[in-house]
Amino acid sequence: MPTLPWTIPNPATPNTRAFVMASRFEVRSFADVPRFFLKSLSAWRQVRSAPGALGASLIAQPLKRTFFTLSAWEGRDALYAYAKAEPHRSIMNGLRSTMRDSTFTFWEAPVEELPIAWENAKRRLAEQARLDSARGGAGR
Repeated sequence: MPTLPWTIPNPATPNTRAFVMASRFEVRSFADVPRFFLKSLSAWRQVRSAPGALGASLIAQPLKRTFFTLSAWEGRDALYAYAKAEPHRSIMNGLRSTMRDSTFTFWEAPVEELPIAWENAKRRLAEQARLDSARGGAGR
């Protein structure tokens, strides 16, 4: 599946910083892929109207059982409010049993750098996965 392109739910205030999150999810089996994909589309629809969301993109790699998300927010509180709101909260709780591995990374960037390049996000995710592995598997 192609990448869902960077979508801008809310305009960024110039000369501010965005709180950025990138995630990588790997499901346990091919049987889990359709469910994860459908649920991730529900979360995608939610982020498109979430207060404080400055941008988001999604990559689905079903043959690798892997999904990536990338989003930018007005601040940490806006991201956490989205994560705690429905349907995201129930989706993530309901999908925990299907997860083989997950990695999350967070950083700040000037809003003028939005949209964040996927190459940058994937590099940061790989670095975070190495750190998590060195710490004994945090994030899994």
